[in-house]
Amino acid sequence: MRTERETRDGGMVFLVGAGCGPADLITVRGLRLLEQCDAVVYDDLIDRELLLAVPERARRIYMGKRQGRHGASQEEICETLIRLAREGLRVVRLKGGDPYVFGRGGEEMQALETAGIFCEQVPGITSAVAIPAEAGIPVTHRGMSRSFHVITGHTAQGKEGLPEDLEKLAGLNGTLVFLMGLSRLDAIARGLMEAGKSPGTPAAVLCGGCAPSRQAVRGTLENIGEMVRRAEINPPAVIVVGDTAGLNLLAERVLPLSGVQVGLVGTLAVTEKLKGLLENAGARVRTVLRSQVEALPLSMDLPGLCDGSRQWLVFTSANGVRVFFDALREQKLDLRRLAACRFAVIGPATGDALSERGILPDLCPGTYTSAALADALAERMETEGENGEAVLLRSRKGAKILPETLRAKGFAVRDVPIYDVRAILPEKGGPVLEEAESLRNLDYLLFSSAGGVEQFFAQYGAVPEGTVCACIGEVTAGRLRARLKMHSRQQVHCTGKILTAREATAQALAEAVIRDAHTTNA
Repeated sequence: MRTERETRDGGMVFLVGAGCGPADLITVRGLRLLEQCDAVVYDDLIDRELLLAVPERARRIYMGKRQGRHGASQEEICETLIRLAREGLRVVRLKGGDPYVFGRGGEEMQALETAGIFCEQVPGITSAVAIPAEAGIPVTHRGMSRSFHVITGHTAQGKEGLPEDLEKLAGLNGTLVFLMGLSRLDAIARGLMEAGKSPGTPAAVLCGGCAPSRQAVRGTLENIGEMVRRAEINPPAVIVVGDTAGLNLLAERVLPLSGVQVGLVGTLAVTEKLKGLLENAGARVRTVLRSQVEALPLSMDLPGLCDGSRQWLVFTSANGVRVFFDALREQKLDLRRLAACRFAVIGPATGDALSERGILPDLCPGTYTSAALADALAERMETEGENGEAVLLRSRKGAKILPETLRAKGFAVRDVPIYDVRAILPEKGGPVLEEAESLRNLDYLLFSSAGGVEQFFAQYGAVPEGTVCACIGEVTAGRLRARLKMHSRQQVHCTGKILTAREATAQALAEAVIRDAHTTNA
């Protein structure tokens, strides 16, 4: 039995099942452990979006396979977990599916127990159930299958690499689910038929979860091998054999973006809104680059700003509102000192952020752009004959047109950068993602800011082949067109199609994608 001191000094390891497929299929407990860990050890079959939940200070250690390179051995993985725990760290060993279903979680748990490390297993949704369900195949069904059996599709101990006891499996009435068996599909089908299984038994081969794309091929034991070759199915895949393999319970339930894959570029606030909207429409969504807002040291005298003078405080994003009011709170400045100020915002989302602080905006243009805001503010100040100053509280990379337009009309402008935006990759601290691998099969790529466009090209260099880009507004779309033109030699595969939201909101951006998908598939 471990002593209290050994447990504390030795750290702890949690074997967490990431589930199979989208990041939000992880358990609540698993997600909380990720959010609190000091180190995460992961491999290929997880949604990389989960790594965004890991604290930035935490170590990210990749121990899987990439581009043909062999992954770490099981011994190396166990040694790494033990070493990190002995450093006193809270370690999450993040594994696809469930750690105890062909995930070697049992071996890792034994190694940790032997080393005297505090450890715990957190279950996950296994691909043996999730992938068939995703394709509309229940592994049990009343009157059709009262049991299911999960089998490794390849073993060194079996004859010709086939699973052991194949003859006994052929005699079972339940559903057979083979994992990691795509390369042995013909041998498995032949072995089952030779053992007495009817050639007409329904069979399906399914790609899903964290596979590059969803595919489902249905047939029988007799023809499934040839059908899969024609469909060019690639691993990872799940093989299902039995009567339920002939079912498709999703046939009548098709959402507007079913089967569509969408990549997001933007801040957490925007990407979370987009993710919910798009997933509710059936899309598979992942963040390919997330931006983090970082407050800058204020280059202005906040108490002086609150001196009662009549000024316009101008916000071009909800981020600016949050950063500014956080600064006021940190300096313990009473909001009543802003009573003489008036407030202008670029759009409703920014206005909502201001309203949450108990202040209603005095000005919001009908079109949500920097140019429209500049024109509306200039007209308002000119009409009212004001000589006050416009204080722009915004990003360091804010559009030049706003201060330039106001100054050209003779108004005093103080442009104050109060925050910057920095890109965060899901695998920060891990291997660099290659475009061909990490972004392939995206149908749409969504940009929520011009800065996000720049960050994307700095990281990935090019828009992936066949991908349609969608932008939250004309400024963002203009920056993207300029980048595509600049990279035209590398962009030979880009569709050149850029969608622009009707207004600068997450809702409108999601609607632009849904409209385009509907038009394309009509």
